[in-house]
Amino acid sequence: MTTILGIRHHGPGSARSVLAELERLQPDALLVEGPSDANSLIDLIEDPAMRPPVALLVYAPDEPRVASFYPFADFSPEWVALRWALEHDIPARFIDLSAGAQFAAAKAEFQRRMAEATAAAEADNADGHGEAGVEPENVRHDPLNELAKAAGEEDGERFWDRLVESRRDPGDLFAAVSEAMTAVRGALPERDDLTLQREAAMRRGIRQATKEGFTNIAVVCGAWHAPALEKLPSAAEDDRTLRALPKPIKTAAAWVPWTFDRLAAESGYGAGIESPGWYAHLWSGTEPLAVSWMARVGALFRAEGMDASAAHLVEAVRLAETLAAMRGRAVPSLSELNEAVRACLAMGSDLPIALVRDRLIVGQVMGETPPDAPVAPLAADLEQLTRRLRMKPEPGQKTIDLDLRNDTDRARSHLLHRLTILGILWGQTQQVYGKSGTFHEIWVLAWQPEFVIDLVAASRFGNTIEEAASNFSIEEATKAEELPALTTLIEAVLLAALPKAIELVVDRIGDVAAVGADVPALMDALPPLARVLRYGNVRGTDATAVSTVVDGLVARICIGLGGAAASLDDDAAAAFSRKVDGVHGAIALLDDADDRASWREALRRLIDQAGLHGLVAGRATRLLLDEGVIDSSDATRRMRLVLSPGAEPAVGAGWVEGFLRDSGTILLHDQDLFDAIDRWVTDMQQDAFENVLPLLRRTIATFSVPERRSIGERILAGRRDRTAATNAGIDEARADLVMPILAKILGVGEERP
Repeated sequence: MTTILGIRHHGPGSARSVLAELERLQPDALLVEGPSDANSLIDLIEDPAMRPPVALLVYAPDEPRVASFYPFADFSPEWVALRWALEHDIPARFIDLSAGAQFAAAKAEFQRRMAEATAAAEADNADGHGEAGVEPENVRHDPLNELAKAAGEEDGERFWDRLVESRRDPGDLFAAVSEAMTAVRGALPERDDLTLQREAAMRRGIRQATKEGFTNIAVVCGAWHAPALEKLPSAAEDDRTLRALPKPIKTAAAWVPWTFDRLAAESGYGAGIESPGWYAHLWSGTEPLAVSWMARVGALFRAEGMDASAAHLVEAVRLAETLAAMRGRAVPSLSELNEAVRACLAMGSDLPIALVRDRLIVGQVMGETPPDAPVAPLAADLEQLTRRLRMKPEPGQKTIDLDLRNDTDRARSHLLHRLTILGILWGQTQQVYGKSGTFHEIWVLAWQPEFVIDLVAASRFGNTIEEAASNFSIEEATKAEELPALTTLIEAVLLAALPKAIELVVDRIGDVAAVGADVPALMDALPPLARVLRYGNVRGTDATAVSTVVDGLVARICIGLGGAAASLDDDAAAAFSRKVDGVHGAIALLDDADDRASWREALRRLIDQAGLHGLVAGRATRLLLDEGVIDSSDATRRMRLVLSPGAEPAVGAGWVEGFLRDSGTILLHDQDLFDAIDRWVTDMQQDAFENVLPLLRRTIATFSVPERRSIGERILAGRRDRTAATNAGIDEARADLVMPILAKILGVGEERP
């Protein structure tokens, strides 16, 4: 006898019904919908260190990015069934199509579609017609939504939750589920080839168990597949269906920790549910349900500093139970509980409800796997490092402040930077302000279960995080042909403390810089190297090998600066002026007297260069003025020349933008510069003013708010002074004689009929 138990993946009501049915049936074999190439990992389920949510990761070792996850929670019916079988010493196995076969089928389908698209495009080009006819895709209907519509409801998820998952008495659930799905499949037949092949593989698994002598078989599968497994067609028919599959791809499998937010449908998981945290609460069986849930909500509100008195909670429970009774429900569902929280605790606001959804309804829970479970060597090394450094991966976001003078914090920083090099973005650095910024790093950590795939993919570079990051950096350096990429890489490997990679990357930078003639590229390369030299020792790394490369870069930039600045259009000039700022800041950071002198001389030659774009000339002039190389009178003279009536207004606007960009304070302290710009703007023709106005507005937008306010007040004060000076010679007595006549002419003060 074979009994089909059609369930909803990750449904507590389904799990409770499966458990009750297994106790009643006492089967001699359990077959579960799941990848058959992961059967060797089933025994680990009973390990005490295995704490759901967890997932089976099945991947192709030769192509680690080709992978699939099969998640399980405490309340997943398949998990409950497998644990029951292991506890009762009942043989259990997965009978779905192997993941390797599904990978091969997906790859073949992708290649087929690409070939069809190419053929269609070629046909369009050949006959000149519009879009070629394409076979429409099979439209997938959600069976839960179809059942809900038939019952006169709109939300299939809530419909199923009310009838199945929230119920406390299992009853004769599976016969009803099978009947309902048979009706839906009769109206909407399954046409997806892969689904039909999977069902054929599951039927083959049932036949195999029967052939082995099992007489009381229980099969746990998705409700949609139940009708297809209850009545078995001939074995020959299923063989023909499976014969169309390509050769399976070789796979490996492992258990990995999972999180509730990755079980949620909003994460993109195909079999996802809307409320993993709520389902976990349902599975816990804490009675009365509404009271225990509101207790958790109250604890959350208090932890976040919000009001949640006992009276509020009692009122919320009463309201939820009343709403459920009015709607004909024995116990409140999540809908009634949410409405009660909004009315009694959130005072109608949606913000607290969003908090409840994030922390309780979805939940921030992460599972654990046994230490001796099979994993990639790189993942094992990461687990060892995180245990030693007390950096356990956790769901949700967490901010940490690392003091780089501390050995443990410095080791944590090295680990996070090494993972970043490998593309595993567990942490994101944040900007640090103040004197302590040199010694501190702020990281926002957010672990994602999918990082295990990245670890598997990175395993080809080494068996430890340090080795893999170092080898990856060396490979990237060998392939890089441009200096900016290499200088960004050297900064990363120094932050990650990878001495083996540092030596090779530095040598590679020297080789590329020696033959490179692109001065803008050299200018882009200098700032990261300057940061390396300035802050390397703070992080306990030796960056002295970079100093020789930096000296060579500075010399070549200073020599080639004038040629690189020639014949620039507006966009190129804007980009070049930013590069000039970057080099200027880098040389200030290096604080080397020889480099600073060479750079000042290069800028001095630049501002005297004929045909130089106004934006670059203005920027170089401002930098020299700030450095004290030229004085205010020289800067004012140059400004008046470029802003003279005979000069092109657009050139003058570019010069002013370069000179004043990011700081207008100088206009508050230098009256000559202020007067030069004021006179230039005041005397400009209307059409010219309209043309340069956008440039002026863009320049002023870079000023801080206090600077803009102070400049505006100074302009207004100057206008008042001039107006007062102009009005000083007026004879007020004679002017008063004119006013009545002028009022009559203008019609001012007369009563209108």
